[in-house]
Amino acid sequence: MQVTIDPLPSSIEHIKAGKLRALAVTTVARSDVLPDVPTVGDFVPGFEASAWYGVGAPRNMPSEIVDRLNKEINAALADPKLKGRLSDVGSIPTSMTPAEFGTFVADETEKWGKVIRAANIKAE
Repeated sequence: MQVTIDPLPSSIEHIKAGKLRALAVTTVARSDVLPDVPTVGDFVPGFEASAWYGVGAPRNMPSEIVDRLNKEINAALADPKLKGRLSDVGSIPTSMTPAEFGTFVADETEKWGKVIRAANIKAE
């Protein structure tokens, strides 16, 4: 038996072609592109792991530039054509303010830090 956990955008075409069988998704909710596939949380309550992408900038970047980048990125994510393409591959475009993204990154860092400490994972 071979099993992998892979981000949906890189595996969805293989799943749709029948080359891979999706057993579950790791997100909190079922995927719109695989509505019949359960979540891991259905079997392991509280489980959630999802890949995400974001744009970072140096700490001292002027706020005007950060705000402009944020505005343009959020506008792109709202574009129906891009939003549709991302949805087709199982991505969930999410717009955030710079502050919201900072909080999100801090929360993810804390969450996965706990996992790393609990599993006693060490860098090699």
